[in-house]
Amino acid sequence: MGKTEAEYLESYKIKVQFDSGEIKVVDLHPHLDGLIFEPLKDLDFFKSFSINPDVDTIVWPNNADFSPDFLYEIGKKVREQESPADARNSRG
Repeated sequence: MGKTEAEYLESYKIKVQFDSGEIKVVDLHPHLDGLIFEPLKDLDFFKSFSINPDVDTIVWPNNADFSPDFLYEIGKKVREQESPADARNSRG
């Protein structure tokens, strides 16, 4: 289907588009415990994530990552804007 994409928003929040096409905002601040996640508390480092296509999730230069299932579970669904087709079909 699609592929996972991610965009930094603010603080420790990342907007993630999952391969299903669903978009969620994940707030990772409460989940930065443990030695590998400690460097992510530095926002400049936090922003340095990328998508690793082999594991289809967000990873950081120190190899910290979160499973896609975990990100999906903690994410808050984003309401999508209406597409032009939706707007035409809803006669208000």
